[in-house]
Amino acid sequence: MPVRYRVIPTADLAPTDEQGPKHGGVLRHDVQVARFGERSVVWGEHVGRGSRTAPGLLLVTQVGRSFQDAFPDVKPVLDRGRHLVISAADKPRRRSNHCWRVETLQPGSVVAVAGPFESRVDPAVAGLLAELTPASYQADVTWFASLPTRHSHSTSFVAAVDYAEQRMVALGYQTRRQPITVGTKPSQNLIGDRAGSGGGVVLVTAHLDSINLAGGASAPAPGADDNASGSAGVLELGRVLATRNWQHDIRLILFGGEEEGLYGSKQYVAALPPAERARIRAVLNLDMIASKNSANPTVLLEGHQLSSSLVDDLATAAATYTGLTVETSLNPFASDHVPFINAGIPAVLTIEGSDSANSHIHSANDTLNFLHWPLAAEILRMNTAALAGWLEPVTIRPRPAGSIVAWGPNRIDIFVS
Repeated sequence: MPVRYRVIPTADLAPTDEQGPKHGGVLRHDVQVARFGERSVVWGEHVGRGSRTAPGLLLVTQVGRSFQDAFPDVKPVLDRGRHLVISAADKPRRRSNHCWRVETLQPGSVVAVAGPFESRVDPAVAGLLAELTPASYQADVTWFASLPTRHSHSTSFVAAVDYAEQRMVALGYQTRRQPITVGTKPSQNLIGDRAGSGGGVVLVTAHLDSINLAGGASAPAPGADDNASGSAGVLELGRVLATRNWQHDIRLILFGGEEEGLYGSKQYVAALPPAERARIRAVLNLDMIASKNSANPTVLLEGHQLSSSLVDDLATAAATYTGLTVETSLNPFASDHVPFINAGIPAVLTIEGSDSANSHIHSANDTLNFLHWPLAAEILRMNTAALAGWLEPVTIRPRPAGSIVAWGPNRIDIFVS
């Protein structure tokens, strides 16, 4: 049955309106709403003047502009970069692949602009943030992007793993390599562990591989933003976190095979014993954090209902310690946080805002020239502050330096020599 729809400013919706827009001062209960930040799609029988008709409405979630590149003749009803709304008349025969997904549009928030979650600055967290070093991070991004490619089957991918492992070992992490298959060929994940004093573990992850979709496996794929920026971010976060003692273990993971369909993260999660899955308190995934695609420095926090508290923590950290504009989505897709979420493990993706405006990824043009170092620095500050809360610092209780003499019940004098 055809539907009538309109695209309207979200500001025109009543603050408590989860069903429909204001219409002549009257809230229509029979209208449905999907919010995309500053704009919303409303549909139903009474959506007001200027409405249009479609056989149905579909939500597209894409990596970059992959869906629009594949179907250039489709004119979206709403274009929100990573998310599109299209008419069901334009639905492709194939409903999804590892670069885009098509599903029926449902009412609710798809993308939300996070509210003012600012908290009080914690001096211990501020001190930790002071340990972040732009020069260290930029050097790692530059080294990864200097390789001709980091395709998961290439010798230069192995060189990238070697480099990252040396960095982790130097920081005091116990490393191991997990063999994986990408398609029918071998590749690997790199894992680095640093023990805490408690029983939980927090994962910091990114994919190390890069790809040139048009040129094939041997074509140049520097992958500066996608995803040298995220891989170097894992190393920088690992370096800073290693300067403190934490209640929970830190685990750094650099995955292979993400670009071909999340092979590394899927196989990592599938191999986790139940007891190890139960130890995971949070998974923070970094994928493309260094291209400024909009006027304001923006980050998208993408998770799921089970990881909504992680999204809130990151939004609070951003408001407290950075100048980032924060957008949130509970519609996870196409990065290494997804296999964890599918297994019931709380995970969240941090990715640059308006990533579909970055036309350089998956090509030879994804180079250092297009990176915006201040944006990456802000996202790393946000991530560091949130991780400090998830890992929980070890509190050291003061001990007397000398003899303790008791001269009565509950009466203790302390003598310091």
